[in-house]
Amino acid sequence: MPPFALKVTRLGLSSLSRVSPRLAGRAAFKLFCLTPSRKPQGAKAKAAHAEGRARLAAAEAIMLSFRGGQAMSYRFNGGAKGRRPRYLIVHGWGSGSEYMSELAVFLADTGAEVITLDLPGHGRSPGRFLNLRLAVSAIAAAAQRFGAFDATIGHSFGGASIALAAAGFLPGVEPVRPERLVLIGAPSAMGWLFTDFGGLMRLDPATQAALEEEVGRVTGRSLEDYDTGRGARDLGRPMLVVHAEDDKEVSADHARAYERAGGEVRVLWANGFGHRRIVSAAPVLAAIGEFLAEGQISETDENTLETDDETVISFARTQAQRVS
Repeated sequence: MPPFALKVTRLGLSSLSRVSPRLAGRAAFKLFCLTPSRKPQGAKAKAAHAEGRARLAAAEAIMLSFRGGQAMSYRFNGGAKGRRPRYLIVHGWGSGSEYMSELAVFLADTGAEVITLDLPGHGRSPGRFLNLRLAVSAIAAAAQRFGAFDATIGHSFGGASIALAAAGFLPGVEPVRPERLVLIGAPSAMGWLFTDFGGLMRLDPATQAALEEEVGRVTGRSLEDYDTGRGARDLGRPMLVVHAEDDKEVSADHARAYERAGGEVRVLWANGFGHRRIVSAAPVLAAIGEFLAEGQISETDENTLETDDETVISFARTQAQRVS
């Protein structure tokens, strides 16, 4: 946010808080959920976006609808009969499928069916706001449309979202429980984000409390629930956590928190790739490919069905379909 706009926003929230901290907290929450511009900034970002858009041209674009919004999805290797794994890829805040396309193509080249999502307010999805309920609902809509996933892969905010989806964390949203999860540069808690935002906006204690209460009102889970995990860390299935110790946006302590949760969690330190370059780094792609190959579906598995309410297409049934 430009300095002048930040100054005006602070003044507005401060004035509103003197009238009603509750209303100021709700306004602050809307600001917190406001998504950034979709236009890439800078030459490198523009080049990466253009390259990603070219890769996505080979995929089938399908708009998904769910309660509260819509999300654009892109499917590689869809529509063919046969036994093949199915993966879902979810980007982070301020990103989009273009920036995850190198990973998507890498996995599609193994013969897998690969779906990537543009979360609400990002990429080619409509809207200007995003919160965890919208993100998890979009993930659930993808599972409903395409069928069970052998693995879900998420970067940053998208990583937290797939973990919460797999845990069945949000009331009223169907769980999406893949056989395996890959979290890349993903946070393990959310409270620090609201603390930092409140500090940036110079919220008084009453307005900060109202902001945090709004999390529970909108998502159905209190901010404390997000911070304690409540099943979102130890999911009882293989999880690969990829993080860089030089990540300046999401501390490496979050990867360590997932590791401490126990269970079938392994951590790959991809130092030197920071928070954004990590999603397309060659060693990271190779490690993800190896991890997913461990869970390949067997030749004896039955086919499942994918439906768009008009046609029925045969696909491979995963273990996730049988246990969820």
